[in-house]
Amino acid sequence: MDSCSDYLREKCDSGLSGWTEPGTACDWLHIPLRLLCGSLLFTCNAVMWTFFSKALRHCSSSARATVTTTASNFISSAVLGTVMFGESHAVLWWVGISLTLSGLLVLHGSTPQTLQQEEGKKDK
Repeated sequence: MDSCSDYLREKCDSGLSGWTEPGTACDWLHIPLRLLCGSLLFTCNAVMWTFFSKALRHCSSSARATVTTTASNFISSAVLGTVMFGESHAVLWWVGISLTLSGLLVLHGSTPQTLQQEEGKKDK
């Protein structure tokens, strides 16, 4: 077994030490945990694809929706990794994410050329 399974089994055994015999109640612990992780993976991907398809429908360019979704995945992974697992990121990673956010600001701050031309035609 790997170290994560051993760690979980030790914690389970120590938590149930006064209730049952060691090793009997915690042998099946990995099954519900794997099911929980699998369902969370499916749920998070379904939510992400739902938001991405709605963004594609409302954006004038598929590049905007794609870049925004990718950047939000990087940022949310960093925040959740820091909060939940205590991860730390190198300075180069933060420089990269800052450049990504700057690019998003430029991408979303500019108006597409076709919309400006259509507004000019309506005013005439």
